[in-house]
Amino acid sequence: METFKLDISKTGIEVSAEMQAAAQRANALLESGEGAGNDFLGWVHLPSSIDDAQIAAIEAQAAKLRAKADLIVCIGIGGSYLGAKAVLEAMTDPFRLLRKEQQDPTVVFAGQNISEEYIHALMEASKEHSIAAIVISKSGTTTEPAIAFRLIKAEIEKRYGKQEAAERIVAVTDKARGALKTLATQEGYPTFVIPDDVGGRFSVLTPVGLLPLAAAGVDIAALVRGAQRMEQATGTDVAFGQNPAAIYAAARNTLYAQGKKIEILGSYEPKLQYVNEWWKQLYGESEGKQGKGIFPASVTLTADLHSMGQYIQEGERTLFETIISVAKPGAEVVIEADAENLDGLNFMAGKRISEVNRMAELGVQLAHVDGGVPNIRIEIPQIDAEAVGALLYFFERACGISGYMLGVNPFDQPGVEAYKKNMFALLDKPGYEEASKAIKARL
Repeated sequence: METFKLDISKTGIEVSAEMQAAAQRANALLESGEGAGNDFLGWVHLPSSIDDAQIAAIEAQAAKLRAKADLIVCIGIGGSYLGAKAVLEAMTDPFRLLRKEQQDPTVVFAGQNISEEYIHALMEASKEHSIAAIVISKSGTTTEPAIAFRLIKAEIEKRYGKQEAAERIVAVTDKARGALKTLATQEGYPTFVIPDDVGGRFSVLTPVGLLPLAAAGVDIAALVRGAQRMEQATGTDVAFGQNPAAIYAAARNTLYAQGKKIEILGSYEPKLQYVNEWWKQLYGESEGKQGKGIFPASVTLTADLHSMGQYIQEGERTLFETIISVAKPGAEVVIEADAENLDGLNFMAGKRISEVNRMAELGVQLAHVDGGVPNIRIEIPQIDAEAVGALLYFFERACGISGYMLGVNPFDQPGVEAYKKNMFALLDKPGYEEASKAIKARL
């Protein structure tokens, strides 16, 4: 893709012919469906499978919610919220709440934690607004979103009655089974399907991500269009040297083999901060198993140069950096000259802030490379829906390739269940009586 650039020239490595071949084989496994976790490969050709009718159906339901509510609560955890949150933060004016007039409803998130203070503050703030909800869960029994939905559902029914609540609550869930599907059928909620073959962390381009984003006013057609372009650019018919997902996966695995165990994802645009959070789940949950995997960390720059910068520059040399760079800023602000020049900044007079930011980015890259930190650079043309859609699919495709190269199943997450058993035992959930005695004795 001409408008998407990947540069590994500052990594200090050469990707061997063997590593290139391994990346191509891994990519072919994603296409053939012959690799581990092949029941969850629906995301691979998801962008190209989305047609205008699907977009229109999602936008129509979003329009109904937008007409009824100025506050829409999106309930989900993990992959059921991080993708939507990442795109929404990237697409939204961070100071929108200071503006007197807002054309779009505010979309907020719940069910991603079990904080009593958080849910109380949300419930109190919602009293000033007309509310609706999008609840996202394959099963409907995941603890965090189930608690939040129980409370928010009760509030909506209390205010508007059950009949009206059925027009203010939309469920995104399994097509045929599960507690949420049963409830949605019983109560008459509009529903959208979480595809059986798409895992949560790869689900941003399903209704899991697209419905909340459409409700917030994001151009989901453009988001999908960007992902479609990247799907074409990363297919098995693309040579290794032109395939950014294969190159990124091969570079990361080469660095990992050389002892680089930590990857830090960063950007000089704070609107991309939640892309970092989404990426951390994508790679951490996909690769962190069998005692293997690069640990995914993140920074927001330049802010974290004043906190994590020292460690990155001179700490243990077990890390490498991947920086998302934005070629064209969305606004223009010029630094003016000051007669007294007490801050000593007149040498910057006449420069755009984006120019200063870019020089910081390039200066930091050189300093970190000199300090022994390999640097991968991703450049997107600007922060808009199409560019972000391409970026998300790029990371997804590279994740599948990288996981297969590492020799793990990138599409399961057996370790996620360990904490749940302990939590349920401590809460005296029926069926956990023996486990409850044992774990309480340990504590």
